[in-house]
Amino acid sequence: MKIVVIGAGMGGMTAAARLSRGGHEVVLYEASDQVGGKCRTEWIGKVAFDTGPSLLTLPAVYKDFFQRTGKPMGFVCPIESVNPSFDYRFADGSNVKFANLSRKETLDSITQSFGSESAAQWDRIMKRAERMWDVSRGPFIESELKSPISLMKRFTFLRDMKIIAPWKTLRVHADEILKDQRLRYIMDRYATYSGSDPRKAPAVLSTIAFVEESFGAWHVKGGLGQLTATVYQRALDVGVKFHLESPVSAINTAGKKVTGVTLFDGTVVEADAVVANADASLVYNKLITGNKRELKKARKNIEKADVSVAGFSLLLGMRKDPDQVLNHHTILFPENYDAEFDAIFSDGKPVEKPTIYICAPQDPAMSKDETLEGWFVLVNAPTHGQFDWSDKEFARNYANTIIDQIEARGISVRDRLESLTVRTPADLEAAVLAPGGAIYGTSSNGARAAFMRAKNRSPIKGLYLVGGSAHPGGGLPLVGISGDLVTEAIGYEKNARH
Repeated sequence: MKIVVIGAGMGGMTAAARLSRGGHEVVLYEASDQVGGKCRTEWIGKVAFDTGPSLLTLPAVYKDFFQRTGKPMGFVCPIESVNPSFDYRFADGSNVKFANLSRKETLDSITQSFGSESAAQWDRIMKRAERMWDVSRGPFIESELKSPISLMKRFTFLRDMKIIAPWKTLRVHADEILKDQRLRYIMDRYATYSGSDPRKAPAVLSTIAFVEESFGAWHVKGGLGQLTATVYQRALDVGVKFHLESPVSAINTAGKKVTGVTLFDGTVVEADAVVANADASLVYNKLITGNKRELKKARKNIEKADVSVAGFSLLLGMRKDPDQVLNHHTILFPENYDAEFDAIFSDGKPVEKPTIYICAPQDPAMSKDETLEGWFVLVNAPTHGQFDWSDKEFARNYANTIIDQIEARGISVRDRLESLTVRTPADLEAAVLAPGGAIYGTSSNGARAAFMRAKNRSPIKGLYLVGGSAHPGGGLPLVGISGDLVTEAIGYEKNARH
């Protein structure tokens, strides 16, 4: 088959490489001059920053990709454990460090910081998360999710629903088990991994905590952009033809079937199948025009779904201070976490006192000067559209309030600052065509959110969707899985024809 892939994000590239390896003729068109979508490492002066994903979880997804396409991951893209995985700091001055790949060490750390009862609470919620993961990974993550009815046909449906408890939100679930508010804040944060509000997101998102603990938090030497570069090279090696700076203006159809694409320069490219690694709202509302009856439900789902959070980030070039070395991942929680979700999801305004995430990799390969290091600082934010992020003066002033709050927590910034770069949701929208700068497309707010997310097989025959706005969702592991699901779906269609 001749297959066109739209977009060189990680979902698009992994699908393209596997399809090409399987014998198809694969051509990929990317609007920008770079590959990787949001997953990139950027150099500013003498230091590098992971400006998209800043850690890799479920590395088996990419190990499987490399194995299936010709050469093991360890030979071309070695990864290293991040330990401690996270340093959580709270407004009352307390803190706790979570160990990588060791619940015992994490529980010991919680005991030391908050007491044995708090550790027992965390152990209970993690054991429940493990059971949730066991019953949800197959139908909700590693398979195409077609409809609630398809799940109800499973013979273990009633047992599974009791474990997953889809009627509970993550907040309700955490409140039942975690009596220590600091642990509830940590659990709330896993909703933001999918750009969601813990007061609306399903309890099953607690499985992210289990996955992170059990399969580890990993760093790629030189930055996560090295994973992008290696996946790109593997796609080239197996025969994928890339065309950068080649935006697609339309997906062409005849009746209920895709026929190819039209590029912005007017070139028509015919194809047997099209894989769209673009936001689903762009695919269904901009690239396919007209009142197509087949797309009515998909368009309605996109319209009804809550948009995910966006991100406001600071890229800080810092002089190293041996007396103040941050862990790879540091999270500064505010006194009132709910105020953050109210500001973003209810008011559509920047958060006055947000949770602050600082990524400070101790990676010599990410600095060309041994006296300098890069800190990537991220806070959750409303999308560009909910709030007008085009005001550069406001963005600069907001950045300074974030720095003030970091310094108020005892972390010196200004007396070590070499460079400051500000990135708003409007910048992300312009860079990777993410509507409003939404990091994950749509959120997981609500029990039906998973079913409202775009399916991997579209209602148009021969059109498939991968990436963060498609099933199973955003984040490096899930977009890689979406590439696997589309590869298998196309293989199934091909075999069915013959």
